[in-house]
Amino acid sequence: MSESVKTVLPESELPRHWYNINADLPVPLAPVLHPVTHEPVGPDDLAPLFPRAVIEQEMSTERDVDIPEPVRDVYRQWRPSPLYRARRLEKALNTPARIYYKYEGISPAGSHKPNTAVAQAFYNQAEGVKRITTETGAGQWGSSLALAGAMFGLDIEVFMVNVSFHQKPYRRAFMESFGAQCIASPSTLTAAGRAVLAEHPDSTGSLGIAISEAVELAVQRDDTKYALGSVLNHVLLHQTVSGLEAMRQLDMLDDYPDKVIGCTGGGSNFAGIAFPFLGERLRGGPETDFIAVEPASCPTLTKGKFAYDWGDTGHLTPLTKMHTLGSGFVPPGFHAGGLRYHGMAPQISHLTDLGYIQPRSYGQLECFAAGLAFARAEGIIPAPEANHAVKATMDEAIACRESGESKALLFNLCGHGHFDMQAYTDYLAGHLKEEETSAAEQSMALAGLPGV
Repeated sequence: MSESVKTVLPESELPRHWYNINADLPVPLAPVLHPVTHEPVGPDDLAPLFPRAVIEQEMSTERDVDIPEPVRDVYRQWRPSPLYRARRLEKALNTPARIYYKYEGISPAGSHKPNTAVAQAFYNQAEGVKRITTETGAGQWGSSLALAGAMFGLDIEVFMVNVSFHQKPYRRAFMESFGAQCIASPSTLTAAGRAVLAEHPDSTGSLGIAISEAVELAVQRDDTKYALGSVLNHVLLHQTVSGLEAMRQLDMLDDYPDKVIGCTGGGSNFAGIAFPFLGERLRGGPETDFIAVEPASCPTLTKGKFAYDWGDTGHLTPLTKMHTLGSGFVPPGFHAGGLRYHGMAPQISHLTDLGYIQPRSYGQLECFAAGLAFARAEGIIPAPEANHAVKATMDEAIACRESGESKALLFNLCGHGHFDMQAYTDYLAGHLKEEETSAAEQSMALAGLPGV
C-alpha cells in the first residue's frame, strides 16, 4: 500500500456525473405531499420555488445525472479535492486503523457547500432567474451561494439564523463581500419573521424560521426562486461529486472503507461522502458501515420521529417524510450552527429507517476536544460541524486499537474552522457548556406534527 499522505486526482478525472441513490433504493421514498391537500406534489407545485431542471433532479430515479460543463468549469477551481491519510493522527492514537479524510475545506467558501451552490446558481441563471433567496445556519451555505451568485450574476438574499448572525460576523462579511444581502432571522421583513418576534422578541432563530422567511419572499416575485443548501434530493445529489472522487482515490491506494462517517444536520455532506459507497452496498458490494453523527442538543436521527413534517416553522413548504424533532423545535445556540435543523434529509431518514445508516450523537465539548486533537496532529482546524465526524472517527480508531483490527475509516472533513475561531477561543477559555433540550420541549414540538 502506498505510503503517501495526500492523494490528488488530475482535473481530467473530475466526475462527469452525479450519483442518484434513488436508483438503488430497495424501497422507494415516501412521496412528498402538498401542505394543504396532502396529495403527492407534482412539478407544477414546486415551480414557484425552483427552476425546472432542479425539479427534474429532485424527482429523478436515473442513477447518473450529467454535470453541466459550465458547472464543471467552476468546480475545477478546487476540484478534485484531496484525500488525506491521517498518518500523524493514527500515530497519536496508536491505532492500527487506516484513517482517511476527504478535505472539502479547500473550496473558495471553505466548505463542501459550493458543490450544490454552483449547480443551483447555474440552473437558475439558465432559466432567467434574477434573484435567489435562501437561509443559512453557520453561514457556510450562505457564503457558498453568495459566491455562486457572483459567478452567475444573480442577486442573493440570505436569512441567517439570529444566533449565528451574531456569533459569526466574518461569515456575514464574506457574503456581503460577494454582493449578497445578509439578514438576521427572524426579521421584520416577512410575516413569518414578524409572527415569531411578536411571541419571542429575543428569539435566537432556527433554520426552520429562516426557511419560512426565504420561501415567503421567493414566491412573491416571478424573477425570484428559492435555493436550499441541504435536505432535498437534488442537493444531496450534487454533493456526491465528493464521494465519487474519494472512491477513485481509494482505488488508487488499493483500499476500500470499512466505515464511512459524516456529520449530519440536514444531511448533505454525509450523503456526499457516503452515498456512492452506499450505492455499491445496495447493489451487492462490500458491507461497509455508515455512521451519521449529530449534536446531542439537536438529535434528529437518534431521538426524532420518522414522520411527515413541514420543512419550515411557518408551514409554507411541502410535507416530507423524515426524521424530525417537529417544525416548531428551536434548538439551543450551540456553535455547530450548520447542524441546528429540526429535520433530516428524507433519503438519509429512509435509509436509516431501513437499517443501512447508524446514527449517533455527541455533546459539543467532546467534539471540540476531538477537533483540537485532530488539528494538533494533522494541522487543519475543522469547522465545529466537522468535529462531530472527527470525534466518531477517533472513537472508531480507538476501538480498532483495543480489538487489534486494521479497519479503513473514511470521513468527510467538510470545512475548515477559520471563521469559527471565536468558538475555539470560548472552548479553550472554558466558556462553552453543553446545550441541552428537555424531553418536554421535544415532546411539545412533536405534538405539532401534521395529521398525515
